[in-house]
Amino acid sequence: MGDKAHAHPGAAGGVPAAGHPSAVRNVVLVGPSGSGKTTLVEALALTAGALNRAGRVEDGATVSDYDEIEQRRRRSVQLSLVPVAWDGCKINLLDTPGYADFVGELRAGLRAADAALFVVSAAQEAQSVAATTRAAWEECALVGMPRAIVVTHLDTARTSFDDMTRICAENFGGDGPDAVLPLYLPVLGPEGADGHAPLTGLTGLLSRRILDHSSGERTELPPAPEQEEPLRAARDRLIEGIIAESEDESLMDRYLGGEDIDVATLIADLERAVARGSFHPVLTAAPAAEGARQGIGTVELLELITRGFPTPLERTPPVVTTPSGKPRPAPVCDPDGPLVAEVVKTSSDPYVGRVSLVRVFSGTLRPDDSVHLCGHGLDATGHAPRPCHEAELRVGALTSPFGRRQNALDRCVAGDLACVARLGEAETGDTLSPAEDPVLIEPWSTPDPLLPLAVRAHGKADEDKLSQGLARLVAEDPTLRLEQNPDTGQVVLWCLGEAHQEVALERLRSRYGVQVDAEPHRVPLRETFAGRAAGRGRHVKQSGGHGQFAICEIEVEPLPPGSGIEFVDKVVGGAVPRQFIPSVEKGIRAQAARGLSAGHPLVDVRVTLLDGKAHSVDSSDAAFQTAGALALREAAAESRIRLLEPVCEVSVLIPDDYVGPVMSDLSGRRGRVVGTEQGAGGRTLVRAEVPEIEVGRYAVDLRSLSHGTGRFDRVYARHEPMPPQIADRVRAEGADGSPGA
Repeated sequence: MGDKAHAHPGAAGGVPAAGHPSAVRNVVLVGPSGSGKTTLVEALALTAGALNRAGRVEDGATVSDYDEIEQRRRRSVQLSLVPVAWDGCKINLLDTPGYADFVGELRAGLRAADAALFVVSAAQEAQSVAATTRAAWEECALVGMPRAIVVTHLDTARTSFDDMTRICAENFGGDGPDAVLPLYLPVLGPEGADGHAPLTGLTGLLSRRILDHSSGERTELPPAPEQEEPLRAARDRLIEGIIAESEDESLMDRYLGGEDIDVATLIADLERAVARGSFHPVLTAAPAAEGARQGIGTVELLELITRGFPTPLERTPPVVTTPSGKPRPAPVCDPDGPLVAEVVKTSSDPYVGRVSLVRVFSGTLRPDDSVHLCGHGLDATGHAPRPCHEAELRVGALTSPFGRRQNALDRCVAGDLACVARLGEAETGDTLSPAEDPVLIEPWSTPDPLLPLAVRAHGKADEDKLSQGLARLVAEDPTLRLEQNPDTGQVVLWCLGEAHQEVALERLRSRYGVQVDAEPHRVPLRETFAGRAAGRGRHVKQSGGHGQFAICEIEVEPLPPGSGIEFVDKVVGGAVPRQFIPSVEKGIRAQAARGLSAGHPLVDVRVTLLDGKAHSVDSSDAAFQTAGALALREAAAESRIRLLEPVCEVSVLIPDDYVGPVMSDLSGRRGRVVGTEQGAGGRTLVRAEVPEIEVGRYAVDLRSLSHGTGRFDRVYARHEPMPPQIADRVRAEGADGSPGA
């Protein structure tokens, strides 16, 4: 698959520093939480000699989960890189979180990788092929990324490799029924009283040999007579699947004619089909037994990665433009070419500071290089809340991470990954390129965070650090969005789910030393008059010295939605001097901004100034401002004030099986379904208009309702009158802005 002579030792711990793209394999592990991705990375690192002893997730002792939050939660919450050496290649294993809340980390791993291992658990059966896993598979399919499947936990009671292979073929077999087939069959030991049958080895379908691990060492044995028939049937189907993907069109005719195809030819065709992304082998793996140096299936998996997965030379390069947006030629994966690299992940270390994980697509990155940093300034929705940022920087030390350890590198060639410390204010998604010819890589897509978390500083000392901590948090994680709502005055952190919220708060505390308190998220409501009303504002004070005198009479009438506040002057005869009419308007608008019944801004009314009185000495600008505000309040006291709530246009994409429950749920949220559209892949798009108050936690509720298979988007449509019973509850709760908050 490439010239392995270019790989050479250079990093501590036996991890090589790649000298050429052909000696690099970038592999991302994808799968639901609990499928065994982190344990598999640990087993592969042990087999490759990068570890002397494998750690356990339960003990918080694995290489991948080195973050304090991960160790406390016993769950991966961020992308981690574990490089190992095998057969002259550097394999960058990218371990991703399996929980749906951290899909942004998964997207970063897909961006950095050239191939994917989809890890599914036999213990979880059909649930192991979760919605996020299928979505990631479809994303890989769109770009033609090669994929293989690894079945774990076969040593659990009442599991079946055949059932898991069938489930994987049903969920991942979009390229055809024979595109997802096993390369090895598991060999199970005697079943115990609890139904537990230990995994003792594998049977190679092409080699027709048993790879036995029952003694603690990997040995090759011939198959037993009772294994011959199932081995033959599975082998025939595999060979047919490989031949169907072969570029040699005569191979099928030779096979059907009874010719015994050479195994070397089959393996070569298999490797080409895997590298093209048209054939997806199924393998199984299990951690090493106590004291053993190799796990079951790990050698075979490493061989597939080095021989079957593509090198960075075979990857389709990303789209690049100039910083101003003009198209540029795609970068070529050449160590001697111009530098084009991307920050795929940003994190903070309490001792080192900001650390950027960089994927080099072209050229070679070296310490002390001068580079041009350029970023889109995009948030997760694709909007640009800040301008495209650029800077000229000098690259600091390059390292290759291995858990907490950072191994020094003298360079990072095209196709490889490395960490750069103190790379200025680099953010996830930024591009590094030559200062004399800067380019910008097209950003990858991230889901829109739709679960709000309103926060406030816990104490005075935290107020000064809060904005800086939140800004750093958002720069590291593109799936977080920060909003400072001008209507409610709240600082809102938009997240993907509850676990995402918890980790964000924990990182604020542990990384940036900011203690924050969560508070109920308030929806920006409005107020308006239900009918015509009149008011008189009288502000007369005589307390010695210069007094205050202003009287004005107004009439208020409602206007159509979106009209704002309209002020009309109908004073005749100079009852209110001309110089004080703007003062009345200013006072009315100020009171409208403060609200009348529940503290929400007043909108969509026409205020007409009809009459008033002034004093030649005591009238003033301030007095007429106060009188205008008083007149508006008096008019409100004599009229019914309506609360207006924001209404969103909600689009929900779900499998057809969940259309009924979702539409029923939307109706229960006071939603109006406005239409449905049939989508691809047995999915339906449901469009509805729903009050924003009712969809505050919809990101969590939809995930539960659709078993993780649904997703939704929402955009503001307009403000509409709130039902009286709900409006009364909001007023009684002291203008929280959300019922039951």
